Amino acid sequence: MSGENSSADDVQQVWDVVVVGAGPAGASAAYAAAVAGRRVLLLEKAELPRYKTCGGGIIGPSRDALPPGFELPLRDRVHAVTFSHNGRFARTRRSKHMLFGLINRPEFDQQLVEHAQKAGAELRTGVTVQRVEQHGSAVPDRRTVAVLLQGGETVLARAVVGADGSASRIGAHVGVKTTQVDLGLEAEIPVPESVAEDWKGRVLIDWGPLPGSYGWVFPKGDTLTVGVISARGEGAATKRYLEDFIARLGLAGFEPSISSGHLTRCRADDSPLSRGRVLVCGDAAGLLEPWTREGISFALRSGRLAGEWAVRIAEAHDAVDTRRQALNYAFAVKAGLGVEMSVGKRLLTAFEKRPGLFHAALTGFRPAWRAFREITQGKTSVVEIVRSRPLAQRALTALDREQGAPAQEPVSS
Repeated sequence: MSGENSSADDVQQVWDVVVVGAGPAGASAAYAAAVAGRRVLLLEKAELPRYKTCGGGIIGPSRDALPPGFELPLRDRVHAVTFSHNGRFARTRRSKHMLFGLINRPEFDQQLVEHAQKAGAELRTGVTVQRVEQHGSAVPDRRTVAVLLQGGETVLARAVVGADGSASRIGAHVGVKTTQVDLGLEAEIPVPESVAEDWKGRVLIDWGPLPGSYGWVFPKGDTLTVGVISARGEGAATKRYLEDFIARLGLAGFEPSISSGHLTRCRADDSPLSRGRVLVCGDAAGLLEPWTREGISFALRSGRLAGEWAVRIAEAHDAVDTRRQALNYAFAVKAGLGVEMSVGKRLLTAFEKRPGLFHAALTGFRPAWRAFREITQGKTSVVEIVRSRPLAQRALTALDREQGAPAQEPVSS
């Protein structure tokens, strides 16, 4: 190679994969691509560690999607769940084995990023991505994507993964469409030891007063994470629900260390997951469980898939091969996470109309509690339960019919 070419390469290095956003989805994508031996750059606009509005529950599917050797920074291990219906009819169900773990997102996210770095990914924080371009003067050839940063710098990549959250700029480039937007409000409440002890190992899930809403209390040592979520458009009522919820729990006298809000966005069934050499995953793709709005397992799993397929796209030599790999990525996401989401949407529709029925089932019907327990522990999934248990299939079909929904295809693999 001549000295002139070498100097040009030094000025404008082309990364195999650039990942935008260092949350669970982005860190998982960076890890997957780096483990495959590719040159990976992970960009994050904040300085790490940083706070995120999130309950921080790590269920079985999340645990199973973590990198090998990952030690969860658990703040508590949940063995009991108290269910209530708008503050009434409280009943606690217990499990001999841990149901799920609770983490603080700043620690968890930081640790995921460190695993990506150990695998060979390079991290740059304090970097805001303005947009990506796949054509035009910033792009040297058809195998390259230009990532334009605030301040004028351009980073070049063979493939880009957008993992920049629910207000994603990369998602806008891809054309992500959402059909369900919810508002989550949360307070981190430091409590005295006597209060913390009462909550240790137990969470509360309260089915709320607004359609599709619920609240939660997640204990994390000397702090309780208390939050509610409901459909966007009911901001004042959602805020009131959180205030009433905190007051009912006897926690109104404690000053929150952090109060925050966050919009979650759920993708439309026909929403794209790629455009050219750019893929999206996690919240940026609108991938989360529609009923519970659980997003960490969806972020970890879709992030890993995005990292693996970005490697293949980076190696693609023309538009046809790029398109083939991008379609394969979309198929992998839809075949797994997409099927879970379709069942979740059916459950949410039913739950919006009949929250009392769900409460009665979970607190008084042993198979329903067993299903909840096995899903959170990662022993099965809601899709597997509907597929393999005729009673669950019939119940879901009956709920569909009650809502006046069109008959659904049987859930299949």
